[in-house]
Amino acid sequence: MSRNKCDSCLMPFKMDTGKRESEEYCSLCYKDGDFVYKGNDMKEFQDICHKEMIEKGMNPGLAHLFTFVTRFAPRWRKK
Repeated sequence: MSRNKCDSCLMPFKMDTGKRESEEYCSLCYKDGDFVYKGNDMKEFQDICHKEMIEKGMNPGLAHLFTFVTRFAPRWRKK
């Protein structure tokens, strides 16, 4: 089955400008054969993602919405 979103952050793969190493995860979540965020605290992951989106110039409201939906990603539903 072909995936079109990251299983960790739900970012659409078409928005991923990096080089993906995994069929399941974007280049921001998975590098060098491992997760960039190695913890298992979804709230901490959301805070990190939100901060990085704001730093990259994303509208704060959109950044909040995108980080809210990460709780539905397969990586975090398993927790």
